[in-house]
Amino acid sequence: MKTTCREQSNRATSNARSLGVPLIDVNRQNGALWEEILAAIDRCCESGRFVLGPECDELERAVARYCGAEHAIGCASGSDALLLALVACGVERGDEVILPSFTFFATAGAVWHAGARPVFVDIDAQSFNIDPAQIEAKITPATKAIIPVHLYGQCAEMEPILQLAGRHGLAVIEDAAQSIGARYNGRFAGTMGDVGCLSFYPTKNLGGFGDGGMLITNRGEIADRLRLLRVHGMQPRYHHHVVGFNSRLDTLQAAVLLVKLSHLDGWSAQREANAMRYGEMLAREGLDSVVEPPQAGPDRRHVWNQYVVRIKGARRDALRQYLADRKIGTEIYYPVPLHLQECFRGLAYAEGSLPESERAALESLALPIFPELTLEEQQLVVTSIAEFFVDQNATDGGVRPPHAIVQFVRKRMGV
Repeated sequence: MKTTCREQSNRATSNARSLGVPLIDVNRQNGALWEEILAAIDRCCESGRFVLGPECDELERAVARYCGAEHAIGCASGSDALLLALVACGVERGDEVILPSFTFFATAGAVWHAGARPVFVDIDAQSFNIDPAQIEAKITPATKAIIPVHLYGQCAEMEPILQLAGRHGLAVIEDAAQSIGARYNGRFAGTMGDVGCLSFYPTKNLGGFGDGGMLITNRGEIADRLRLLRVHGMQPRYHHHVVGFNSRLDTLQAAVLLVKLSHLDGWSAQREANAMRYGEMLAREGLDSVVEPPQAGPDRRHVWNQYVVRIKGARRDALRQYLADRKIGTEIYYPVPLHLQECFRGLAYAEGSLPESERAALESLALPIFPELTLEEQQLVVTSIAEFFVDQNATDGGVRPPHAIVQFVRKRMGV
């Protein structure tokens, strides 16, 4: 008997339902390139040059070309990239560095390890990125640098930040750990300020088989200082000009990343297609009245490292548990903004001092967005969200969900 397209779709969604949907599945991506990756690792093993080997040089040149930067300098991790950038830009003990509170801990941790004081700024509610309008009020004579974070794959509003930094003589260090390939007014993330910091953690858009990082810059003197700092301040061997760090990129990581780099634009396009499809699904079924989808800003290329929605009405945690019970992966990036973290209590930020960061911590939820995510898996994610809002145990005291959601779930269930 001939099956209809709807029956085929329902069958595929049913199969996905039985298996669940992971937040990310790195094995799908790595598996497709497995033979090529193994060959690259074999070549590295045969050479025996496991630290800063020839593949590291090749990767630096390739990333510099890809991002349109003059220089690229590999290091051990994205976190180390931030610390190296701060030191290379002259940040010292007693200085202040301005950064958003709503970001991964490494941004502030690097400032602290450099001996400086993190000064937190609230975010723009639409983009989740630092709000440029709130930066100038935080500048003092001790301010040395600004770190805009290109969160979730979208560049911060860089033009006013660069203008502000220029007026006050401040360094701009871009945290582009989640945003390799993203653009702002045609310029690549990491190339607009003094130095940009990349991460190759396995879940990033360009992910390795462990930790790895890179710095990109158009300033030759900063590049020279970074190359010195990453190897104990040593040049030539056993001659130390400054007290540096041990932060070298493993050659094995570079070998893996070189295989993957040529696929990056294709993967980013798949992420973008998944993001657009989520938006269409949520809007078509009326879910956008209770789930606020993310938006790409004008004159930007968003590379969608994460697809982070806002869940209204204090229902985020209940929805996350509901999805987890159905084996659908989600994550909260980030449940506690940095200004309220226990380790920064001494900085004396009060609850309510950065309201948009605090609201984002309560409402945000990341849905699966990885390139290999299937249509059926996306349908299951959206269907399950709709079912949550219909479920009487999740309607918050009998509040009825939008009519369109009820109709959507009834259609999926064949009622």
